[in-house]
Amino acid sequence: MQRIHDIYRPTDERKCDWREVERMLSDEELKEQTSRCMNCGQPFCHAYGCPLGNFVPDQNRAVAQGDWKRAYALLTVNSDFPEFTSRICPALCEASCVHQLDEESVMVRQSEKRIIETAFENGWVVPRPPEKENGKSVAVIGAGPAGLSAAVTLRRRGWSVTVYERRANIGGLLRYGIPCFKLDKSLIDRRRAILEAEGIRFVTGIEVGKDLSAEWLAKHNDAVIVAIGTPAARDLKIPGRELAGIHLALELLEGQNRFLTGEISAPPISAKGKDVLVIGGGDTGSDCVGTAIRHGAKSVTQIEIMPKPPDERGASTPWPLWPYMLRTSSSHKEGCERRWNLNSLRFVESDSPTTSHEPRTTDHEPHVSGVEVETVEWEFSPEGRPVKFHAVPDTREIIKADLVFLAMGFTGVPAENPIVAQLGLTQTPRTALISDSSKNIFCVGDCASGASLVVRALASGKDIPLQ
Repeated sequence: MQRIHDIYRPTDERKCDWREVERMLSDEELKEQTSRCMNCGQPFCHAYGCPLGNFVPDQNRAVAQGDWKRAYALLTVNSDFPEFTSRICPALCEASCVHQLDEESVMVRQSEKRIIETAFENGWVVPRPPEKENGKSVAVIGAGPAGLSAAVTLRRRGWSVTVYERRANIGGLLRYGIPCFKLDKSLIDRRRAILEAEGIRFVTGIEVGKDLSAEWLAKHNDAVIVAIGTPAARDLKIPGRELAGIHLALELLEGQNRFLTGEISAPPISAKGKDVLVIGGGDTGSDCVGTAIRHGAKSVTQIEIMPKPPDERGASTPWPLWPYMLRTSSSHKEGCERRWNLNSLRFVESDSPTTSHEPRTTDHEPHVSGVEVETVEWEFSPEGRPVKFHAVPDTREIIKADLVFLAMGFTGVPAENPIVAQLGLTQTPRTALISDSSKNIFCVGDCASGASLVVRALASGKDIPLQ
């Protein structure tokens, strides 16, 4: 029995709407797939792959036997938000599956999605308030994955928990970064209702450090959890950056999500009829690709300075490591030209006045019309990792684009962030925040580790030494 690869709705259908692109696999499909699990004596999926330590072989056995209630009970021993991870996690567990040594891994992520949705359908997901209050209070700054995870963890230990979020609603990048076609935002609302029933209080539209002092929170609570993510996106400071039509990726993604969920009346950026260029080859860039396609872009190109990864697991990342290899997302399959080994040199100004309908532009603003790039060659380490590049002579060209999105990842927490000074926090050389356990101030998620995966942020939020 082979792994199922047909997990998406038809391309011509899904690229015309904002509903989740993945179809829900049937119970029978998943019973067959989970029966492939070998119940290994040393389950690398559990002990090495999953940051949450999910009991993957046990879940697989329960699903294969059709015991969905037991599967749900096993899944939620360590996973508080499986409806999120089962949709957006890259499935580190699957990369470390023993089946990877000779064939394709067992399908874990899709199984978890069916487990949690079956649980909701049957009313098994209910609030779990603490059996006893401990009389202590904690303020959680940030309602993204790490903040939500910390809130649930401490609430179940008996803490009184208040979560402060600067945006209008909770979820962080789950709500404002990840597109609706990957994660339906009603799932966040569904989970919020459960968290509130457990006694967690949410205060939204309040920016700690500006509207409310972080120092005040520390004085009026027994502990403070800082879970503010990595708010600074990596910019591309090359000539022409000031031209209209050049945006950071989250300007597009956040604006679109706020529009679709009713926070604003219209998306602030439209790619309809435009030649779109996405600079950056990761997941955020892929999300820009899918969003631009749904807008009705004339063309979409995604470029990356790194070399094209191999089609199969690279020698530099042997099993059970997360494999270095080419990944093609659902958005790429909807229509996108992808290019590698391209270094961006300058943004090119349009010769004629723009007629853009974007709010930030006028007919007289200089507008981007393309990006000058050049091909680079990489030198590789003995293990096959790219380590250094140099330009290839006479390879400069201009890629036409009247809308450019910069999707090159996120940096750490800016030193000027007021929370840093108000709580007296120190930072690593890469600006990650360092917890101060002597004051019961704990930093979790991306702000403490650097930009990473949602599942790692969730695991970080659970790992707090407060009882």
